[in-house]
Amino acid sequence: MSGIYDEPGLYQLACAYRDVPVEVSALLNWCASHWQGDAGAAVQSVIELAAGPAEHALELARRGLRATALDRSAPMCSYAAAQAAAAGLDLDVVRADMRDFSIPARFDLAITMLNSLCHLFTLDDLVAHLTAVAAHQRPGGLYIVELAHPADYLAQVPRTSSEWTIEQDGVRAEVRWGGHQDRIDPVTQITSEHMSITAHGADGTVRSVSDVVPNRFWTATEMTAAIRLAGGYALAASYGDFDDTTMLGDPAAWRMILVLRRG
Repeated sequence: MSGIYDEPGLYQLACAYRDVPVEVSALLNWCASHWQGDAGAAVQSVIELAAGPAEHALELARRGLRATALDRSAPMCSYAAAQAAAAGLDLDVVRADMRDFSIPARFDLAITMLNSLCHLFTLDDLVAHLTAVAAHQRPGGLYIVELAHPADYLAQVPRTSSEWTIEQDGVRAEVRWGGHQDRIDPVTQITSEHMSITAHGADGTVRSVSDVVPNRFWTATEMTAAIRLAGGYALAASYGDFDDTTMLGDPAAWRMILVLRRG
């Protein structure tokens, strides 16, 4: 039986509520504010970790950056490469574990989107990941990490929905990803999230996938501690949305976005 990470097309459809060009514009604006690379120069290279379909890396490639996508899933890597080829974009695709990888390139910008650090279950995993990413960045480079907002786990009312419907190119998909039925383990902070995607095509075809995906919830204080332990980064800024005005503590904040600067 295939899981969600074996179905890149359905995964991408489930996440189609995201406005990738707007989010990439925010990433580049933060680079302009916080990057301390060559004086007067803009960022020129990016690596997206746990990239999946690599939509953000592809959009950055579209805007002229030298882009690399790294993921552990073979189907996701193949899909990202095919998407790049279809769009006529240059994208280096690397199949590797984000906790321990080594490639010859060095990057001005690294990104991890869509709360993908939830796949790191222990503090050792997180520190190893930060160490590996830092080894692939030049001094002054940025690592921008998007995580779930802590209010999704700690507040009475979560900031995001666990069920939604998306329509794109004549396909209608019903998505469930987690929810109050899936309890977080109070010791490990890991939730076994039940998810399902059912896509209805205009021609009557139906495609579906269901899976149970373990996710680790990371608090802001745990992230700060891991950054100190890894030693390669300092926290330059934090945001609660893909703009410069929503701070992490604002009631409207729905993500925890950390901007790390390579020392």
